[in-house]
Amino acid sequence: MVRVPRMRHTREAVLERTQREFDTLDDLVAQIGAGDWHRPVPRPETRDPWTIKDALAHIVYWKLHTIRVIRGERRPPELRGLDVSRLNKRIYEEWRDRAPEDVIGWHRQVHVLALQALTERPPEWFTRRERAEGWPFDFDGHSAAHRRKDIERALGGAPPSSGAPNQAE
Repeated sequence: MVRVPRMRHTREAVLERTQREFDTLDDLVAQIGAGDWHRPVPRPETRDPWTIKDALAHIVYWKLHTIRVIRGERRPPELRGLDVSRLNKRIYEEWRDRAPEDVIGWHRQVHVLALQALTERPPEWFTRRERAEGWPFDFDGHSAAHRRKDIERALGGAPPSSGAPNQAE
């Protein structure tokens, strides 16, 4: 069994990591051309066929989930009892037919909520116990992993196309 390093965090460090990953992801999102949003991301054949837009919706949902956890809120009733696979399918089904501009707006709105949730917690809440090194994972590591393995790979590791600019700007 692999032991995950544990440590005490500070609000400032968590806010900094959260903002840094958001900025990196948002810079990438801002460069994605209108025609690129429907590019498929590398996925096993047994999984839903995500596009770049679907990968972003997935990232954003899990950030929203973490906000609820930080605030001590329960999942909405329709999501209670669902395991991770079913939640991921539900997110995909809910967002797959939405416009990229909707997902981009949600991405930016949820970031504001994340910063608010973190700022509302007192500094001692962050230091009162040891947590995994990458905690809260969905704001930083999970986002970065999907940004790299899904979005950047779907774009071929190169900058997004210089086609039509993103209309959500």
